[in-house]
Amino acid sequence: MRVVKEANVRKSEILDAAELLFETKGFDGTSTTDILNEAGIARGTLYYHFKSKEDILDAIIERMTGSLVAKATEIAGKKDEPVLRRLTQMMLALHVDNSLGYEIMEQVHKPQNALMHQKMQERLLAGINPIITALIGEGIAQGICQTDYPTEVAEMTLLYSSTIFDNLAIHSVEERERKTAAFIYNLERLLGMERDSL
Repeated sequence: MRVVKEANVRKSEILDAAELLFETKGFDGTSTTDILNEAGIARGTLYYHFKSKEDILDAIIERMTGSLVAKATEIAGKKDEPVLRRLTQMMLALHVDNSLGYEIMEQVHKPQNALMHQKMQERLLAGINPIITALIGEGIAQGICQTDYPTEVAEMTLLYSSTIFDNLAIHSVEERERKTAAFIYNLERLLGMERDSL
């Protein structure tokens, strides 16, 4: 007898199967047939939920972005931690640190996936920017920092850190250290803080 599952459960199972395959075989090395076999579903079921393998990748990115926003929200909500520590922890938590994350970022960075990259960046900005802005607001209220543009500073911080500290970017140890020092220095300037506050 055929097992009928709710659409959101089936969709989640397809994404789980695709994530596993993308992580082990890579996006290009995974076929839709591989996903069908791993999920144990018929071709029609797959295409009921997703139009293509790229559509599946887009849904995985959406899910990954949602997870990053949830993690950032949790860190920002730890009010017993100093505001600057929460800001630092949150920025560190936004970087991918597993093979699936690297595979997805590799796909997103391909020229033919420029739209996907833009969508991912927009989703992250929409979800994370308000959280960073709120933390900057806390810092202003506590007299730790000063800026008339907390939202814009938050946006610049997120965009710069996601570009410079991208794990796919090739930097020597010295370059990475210099970029990190420059990031901290410029963030302190943007936030009107004393040097070496961060």
